Amino acid sequence: MPTAHLTIDPAFSIAPVNRRTFGTFVEHMGRCVYTGIYEPGHATADEDGFRKDVLELTRELGASVVRYPGGNFVSGYRWEDGVGPRDARPRRLDLAWHSVETNEFGLDEFMRWCAKAGVEPMMALNLGTRGVQEALDLLEYTNHPDGTALSELRAQHGASPYGVKLWCLGNELDGPWQVGHKTPTEYGRLAAETARAMRMVEPDLQLVACGSSSSKMPLFGTWERDVLRETYEFVDYISCHAYYGNDDGDTASFLASAVDMDHFIDSVTATADHVGAELKSRKRIGISFDEWNVWYGDRSRRTDGPADAWEVAPRRIEDEYNVTDAVVVGNLLISLLRHSDRVAVACLAQLANVIAPIMTDPGGAAWRQPIFHPFAITSRLAAGQVLRVETDSPTVTTLKHGEVTAVDAIATYEEGRLALFVVNRSTDGPIEITVDLSRTGVNSVDEAVIIHDTDPLATNSAAAPDRVTAQPFDSAQLVDGKLTITLPAISWSALSLSA
Repeated sequence: MPTAHLTIDPAFSIAPVNRRTFGTFVEHMGRCVYTGIYEPGHATADEDGFRKDVLELTRELGASVVRYPGGNFVSGYRWEDGVGPRDARPRRLDLAWHSVETNEFGLDEFMRWCAKAGVEPMMALNLGTRGVQEALDLLEYTNHPDGTALSELRAQHGASPYGVKLWCLGNELDGPWQVGHKTPTEYGRLAAETARAMRMVEPDLQLVACGSSSSKMPLFGTWERDVLRETYEFVDYISCHAYYGNDDGDTASFLASAVDMDHFIDSVTATADHVGAELKSRKRIGISFDEWNVWYGDRSRRTDGPADAWEVAPRRIEDEYNVTDAVVVGNLLISLLRHSDRVAVACLAQLANVIAPIMTDPGGAAWRQPIFHPFAITSRLAAGQVLRVETDSPTVTTLKHGEVTAVDAIATYEEGRLALFVVNRSTDGPIEITVDLSRTGVNSVDEAVIIHDTDPLATNSAAAPDRVTAQPFDSAQLVDGKLTITLPAISWSALSLSA
């Protein structure tokens, strides 16, 4: 059996665990909102129309921050449409997803939902069809205490100030599919003007500039450079978006998707630091990886049509995830934690139904997709400092990423408690892993779980919601500071250990 060796030392920390790493995303797209988190008349609906079964799963998921209302949707959105009496709200065409938006669920409903879910709101601004004044109006309505037209309007709607601190300055405006698509200089100037004006209202806001829509965009790198040259002193973060799939059947490359995420983050970090050096600035720009997930371009299980029909909340990209997808998601979380020194925010896209960890049937059940489990477990166990893990592992040959280690891992450590997250990316067979924990002081395995199945394509459904779940992992042995585990092929595991 192939073997791998890991070494962990609390002296070699990367950065504190950032709770915002465990964010997610609610967009007015498909059924994420309507019959997802919001369904008046559902058996579990509360007085606000929120599905309590979805609220409970959101809390179990461990989501910390939720980005809203998009996504592509935000680039044509008028926030005023979603406040005030519901019967007076206009129906609008949503060009992003070729749908009709009823605006029955809007800003005030989202803020109430966040309070019930126990998550921090992350608001996205429309810089596609709108600009500085509309952003200031939304900020005034959302945050200003009282005594102005829009703060008093919010009070008339029965709401206190929401105190939103985290704001996205638009969405994917490098993309030609985006309403209001711009050049990097056009966008950078608008984002800088908007950020400067917003800070005149609240200097301590945390602002995210749009990075490239993916690392495969023609202007990737150039876009980040030109945008940051305009915005560097006015923003805190620049965004990254990445989706991974196995549409071509190249499972080895798919399992190594975290290698691409590592490179993406390192490239954006290097570009940001280069601009900082150009500007003679000592400030460091962080990364908001506010869209990431597995997404199959040709495997969207249920999509309403025809494409030219304008419908309310039609099904869109409701991917059905399997065991292999869950292993990849677990590995992507390892990558995000590994970059905790620069990744300040990350949002799994999306929360419900649309490429989501939570699925619902209209009027029916809600259940966990396989990707739910590595996210929920990592969010629950990761605490304290992220530790560098030195890895000596067999390699796997991939078409897209070359030679990569079969084993990838990250650890966190807090007050004598260590969490280890480890993945076997090989498709060939098990690997025996030895972990040197002698410097950590831990001597007890408190919890060990694994995601693995003899069928790597196994899925969950309303009829079989627990076909794929995290199972107890009994092979872990800790003796004299040495942990030994045997990880089967295509598997992700998490262990909690203590002194």
